[in-house]
Amino acid sequence: MLAELIENYKKELYAKGSSKHTIKAYLTDIRQFFAFIEHYFPNNDVILNDISKIMIRDFLRNFSYSNYSNITLSRKITAIKSFFNYLVINSIITENPALKIKQPKIDKKIPTYFTEKEMELMLKIPDLSTKFGIRNRAILELIYSCGLRISEVTGCRLDDLDMNRELIKVIGKGDKTRFIPLGRVAQEYLHKYLQIRYKFLTEKSDTSLFLSKSGKPLLADELRAILARYIKLIARTKGYSAHTIRHSFATHLLSRGADLRAIQEMLGHKNLATTEKYTHVSFPDLLKAYKLAHPRSGEKNKTSR
Repeated sequence: MLAELIENYKKELYAKGSSKHTIKAYLTDIRQFFAFIEHYFPNNDVILNDISKIMIRDFLRNFSYSNYSNITLSRKITAIKSFFNYLVINSIITENPALKIKQPKIDKKIPTYFTEKEMELMLKIPDLSTKFGIRNRAILELIYSCGLRISEVTGCRLDDLDMNRELIKVIGKGDKTRFIPLGRVAQEYLHKYLQIRYKFLTEKSDTSLFLSKSGKPLLADELRAILARYIKLIARTKGYSAHTIRHSFATHLLSRGADLRAIQEMLGHKNLATTEKYTHVSFPDLLKAYKLAHPRSGEKNKTSR
């Protein structure tokens, strides 16, 4: 019965438009939880209405001792709450035992990003004398121009490009569609790639924009491995990844005065609060402007002495 309920819950998540990544993570969390609490019940026969808040806390404490991050613990709480809420709505249990479980405090991490100079250096790494170099340069320019996620890049189809209107259609999290302006340089290298794309074609090819060596659609893990080689040459420390290019896109737009809500739309963030993590980057620029412009900043007096 439990396996059937989890499968039905999975269908519910898909129907609500949850992303494949979210669904996979939630189902893993839920299955881990039920595997953990089996010992509370005779013959490991879990009775859903007998699951308590204490059992849930014990499960979370077990992961806390294993040094899981608060972000991971928070997701597990959300997954469990969501599943039990589904059970309540469908009259399978009478109340949600996870309802009053509090989320752990999550410190907002400042996103890593490349400087504009570092991005310029990275963009010049691919060898344009090869078909792979041209493809990879087009991918780098596209991510930096539009702030795409890796899954969004590998999900692009040929007909998603609208060179006439200088736009690209992107299917983001939750299968939500958004349109993003294509920068001039990105258009230039996408055009170069499209001219040689036929060199990748095999009987295995489809209408995916970016193809692999075998002619199949380029996979997310393949793309991460490709970009990791370039990033390794540029990154100052550990902690940089393909997603850092997306962070750099947002950071550089904001530092040059772009509207935060416009950046939110281009990134495909559901909430503005998610986009606001980039505002720290523009602070040095704001401080500089303040010192130069405000009559009480003390900067003018200092320079006049």
